[in-house]
Amino acid sequence: MIIVMKPEATVEDLNAVKDKIKNSGLDYHLSQGSSRVIVGVIGDKKKIATLQMNSFSGVEKTVSITEKYKLVSREFKKEDSVIDIDGVKIGGGHFAVMAGPCSVESREQLLEAAKAVKACGAQFLRGGAFKPRTSPYDFQGLGVEGLKMMRSVADEVGLKVVTEIVNINDLDTICQYADMLQIGARNMQNFQLLKDVGFTKKPVLLKRGLSATISEWLNAAEYIASGGNYNIVLCERGIRTYETFTRNTLDLSAVAAVKELSHLPIIVDPSHGTGRWQMVRPMARAAVAAGADGLMIEVHPHPEVALSDGDQSLKPDNFKIVMDEVNQILKLMGKTL
Repeated sequence: MIIVMKPEATVEDLNAVKDKIKNSGLDYHLSQGSSRVIVGVIGDKKKIATLQMNSFSGVEKTVSITEKYKLVSREFKKEDSVIDIDGVKIGGGHFAVMAGPCSVESREQLLEAAKAVKACGAQFLRGGAFKPRTSPYDFQGLGVEGLKMMRSVADEVGLKVVTEIVNINDLDTICQYADMLQIGARNMQNFQLLKDVGFTKKPVLLKRGLSATISEWLNAAEYIASGGNYNIVLCERGIRTYETFTRNTLDLSAVAAVKELSHLPIIVDPSHGTGRWQMVRPMARAAVAAGADGLMIEVHPHPEVALSDGDQSLKPDNFKIVMDEVNQILKLMGKTL
């Protein structure tokens, strides 16, 4: 249930509503809109069904939310959420680009990539320090040493750090070095990890699972939001279908669907979405045109010797071409990078 307060509702009116919810054994989350406050009621469905709030002074109406996800739904919050990461905004007309190598391999490799993507307008350095790979014999990342490299290089160049968390036990350590936590496709339904990340205030990039429906994806985001962390950005990175030419099938219709169903920003990863560097450029253009709030692109100075995902990584000169085209489309759409 959501409770829509009247525009003229007082602090006392709102406090009375909150007290009633708490006294009924339920909890609430507040959404401050442009003209009024919306109170989202969460907890036992049977208790919510018996909650009578329309008679309270200051309450305009109550609305039942049909979807299982509540806090991330468009019903709960009509306005687009804007996630502010130390001055870099995502959503609500603000466009963000996260770029860099799939894996942190060395400081030299990382610095070269960081300088290249920064020069082209990217605001985030992406890179994996802990790599969950399909094969146990593939490169698994440099761990904490890789995190330290990312922080050092990002600070030197002037970028924010977004990197993946795989293990709950690494949460505190990664939070020391990262500006944004990435939940990868394989962990989208690692519910304990989602809960723990929800208890932090660290911004989260939540990738869609390999075969996840949009509803399952948004419910995963709900786990994070229910812990009190609303700083969530969704990332469409392709899903597994019958197609074998591409690594995954990039579902750009998900951008439009999420915009209708949720207030959360959504970005697109055309690198993982296709698995082919030649396809990253057209899919990046299409993602921007579809209404995405950002892009995540793998860039490696020497992809032919990359320890992971070289086939889908752009060289810096190709990344510049992509960014030039993206900027042209953004201008037409009234968005800013």
